[in-house]
Amino acid sequence: MDFMLMSAGAITGLLVGLTGVGGGALMTPLLLLVFGIAPMAAVGTDLWFAAITKLFAMRIHQHHGLIDWQVVKRLWIGSLSASTITLIWMKLYPVDDSAVILLKTTIAIAVVLTATGILFQKQLHGFGRYLRTTDSEHFIQWQGPLTIIAGAVLGVLVTLTSVGAGALGAVFLAYLYPLRLTMPRLIATDIVHAIPLAMFAGIGHLIIGNVNFILLGNLLTGSIPAVIIGAMLSARLPHKWLRIGLAIVLFSIGAKLWLNVWH
Repeated sequence: MDFMLMSAGAITGLLVGLTGVGGGALMTPLLLLVFGIAPMAAVGTDLWFAAITKLFAMRIHQHHGLIDWQVVKRLWIGSLSASTITLIWMKLYPVDDSAVILLKTTIAIAVVLTATGILFQKQLHGFGRYLRTTDSEHFIQWQGPLTIIAGAVLGVLVTLTSVGAGALGAVFLAYLYPLRLTMPRLIATDIVHAIPLAMFAGIGHLIIGNVNFILLGNLLTGSIPAVIIGAMLSARLPHKWLRIGLAIVLFSIGAKLWLNVWH
């Protein structure tokens, strides 16, 4: 048992329960920067960490009837298909030592994009609400196809980096479903979509040999009780300030990871 790993799991689990964000955007950079885990092992292990952690949060949200299953299914159509294609590509063209810098750079960019998405989620939600109320016919017509495309983008990004399912998924949903999804429903729906995606991508990484089970066990020991607490508190805390604080942390981590790669 490693107290530092358990603490990292607990902090990340609490954030996942509260905001739906952090399973990949926070944990993968921590594994790279703080614990010195190899990039592919960090990605593969984090996918299972995120999936299992969010599974416990889902039970809380499902109990409160917050999950929009139609939206989840649309996302799955895009994300699981894209994840399959990405895994086949990774199997045919394995990530070797020469590609490690590219992978770390991609993770850093994904983390910064996640932070940017969190900061501008309110503006995108407002823009989506404007389009939904002024041109509802066309907006509703494109809602389904755009949700599938959003899922595909998440599928590729999560399979390659384990980052994006939480924050970027929430940003897409805030724009595409501005009236239908309240913040608690958006978080619950986003978390449920991420679970099979992370598991699916995680199975591929498991087959490739990128999962560290001892590392995973330590992280889950901290995250499981913490994510349950976070999910129970999710509807009661001010999401605005939580997300701003999280965005600042992610910007810092993304910048640190970028500097770590190129200096």
